[in-house]
Amino acid sequence: RKKSEAVYTTSVALVDLGYQWASQHLDFRIEVPRAPGDAALVVMNGNEALGMGAIAAGFELCAMYPITPATSVSHYLSEVFERFGGLVHQAEDEIAAIGVAIGASYAGKVALTITSGPGLALKTEFLGLAIMTETPLVLVDVQRGGPSTGLPTKVEQSDLLAALFGQPGDAPHVIIAPATIEECFHVMVTARRIAETFRAVVMVLTDANLATGVTPFPRPTPDIRWQAAPIDLAPVGADDLPYAWDESTGLSPRIVPGQPGGMFTLTGLSHDGRSKVAYSAGIHQHTSAMRSRKIAVLQSVLSPPQVYGPMEGDLLVIGWGSTKGAIEEAVDRVRAEGLAVSSLHLRFLSPLEPGIKAICSRFRNVMAVEINYSDEPDAPFITEENRRRGQLALLLRSATLVDVDSWTRVPGEPLRPGAIAAALRERLGRGAAT
Repeated sequence: RKKSEAVYTTSVALVDLGYQWASQHLDFRIEVPRAPGDAALVVMNGNEALGMGAIAAGFELCAMYPITPATSVSHYLSEVFERFGGLVHQAEDEIAAIGVAIGASYAGKVALTITSGPGLALKTEFLGLAIMTETPLVLVDVQRGGPSTGLPTKVEQSDLLAALFGQPGDAPHVIIAPATIEECFHVMVTARRIAETFRAVVMVLTDANLATGVTPFPRPTPDIRWQAAPIDLAPVGADDLPYAWDESTGLSPRIVPGQPGGMFTLTGLSHDGRSKVAYSAGIHQHTSAMRSRKIAVLQSVLSPPQVYGPMEGDLLVIGWGSTKGAIEEAVDRVRAEGLAVSSLHLRFLSPLEPGIKAICSRFRNVMAVEINYSDEPDAPFITEENRRRGQLALLLRSATLVDVDSWTRVPGEPLRPGAIAAALRERLGRGAAT
């Protein structure tokens, strides 16, 4: 978006005034050297990266209702999406937005919806419908401080458990969390592929830090393979079913409206392979297993997460989302002091990447670092049994049975490496750095 000459001139003058004031009143100077390299770079924030990624992935519809800090994704797409055959639909509310996205996907289009925490809550019932009908859908949640209206413009990572377990009943789905602005671009390709291959709901959890932060990264080279293949409109065989589940994988071919012989009644009620309403215990048990099996199949093709630092030591720090840079800088600092600390950053949160338990077993202590709330262990009335831990820590404890400790803060701003490093020293009993 181009600014007027007057806006540009005023902004440059303000920068000059700030520099002059600092030169006169501050007794220190920070030199930021130019990073060498001739690679072509692009500069953008995380919301712009999500929008560009959606275009590159071949999405055809974005249905959303304005909500901070996610709205600028739709602003960006509204300016350019139609050039690439896409459409932005601003719905009357969050519920209508996801309904439009699900309807478009059912009709064979590649659709997504974008929101933040309060909108995620409103979309809950429709998410269950997409999961029950196995309609591909990508939902982006740009997290902010909560609960309720909370901190609309501030960063937090407090939607993980809501994203995982917010839907009534057993509703397995995929959750991915990009760690950088560059990953915000590429995650849209991954999310689209998974949603359509597995006939699944894929949630992408970013946050306000990624949404509004700006960074350069290598210019992506578009690849036609990023985009969805044309919908197969071949006639449906007389014996083909709308839910012809493979017994080992839970996967089934997708039938879209318009395929000759493919008419069936879509229902959010429990149904059999013919999409006929079925209340029998055996059928409900079987269909629940098929929906769950797909998530296990996805995990089987994921790679284990990469450890930052040595593969064993006294403390493993596990994070997710936008905390990656701060955690790794903190790890570098304390390792320079002689502490045996490494870190692990997760991108897939449902299913979890394989091998986490084995990695944890090589460290004496494991601690999750997150931007959400947890009780301090020595706070009044807090015991080992009633202590509320960070959301990733809870997830890892239940999935691995590893005693994962928790260090979290909710300052409404990104975590700083110095604060994390101090927590790591305290956890290992070293106190402050000398």
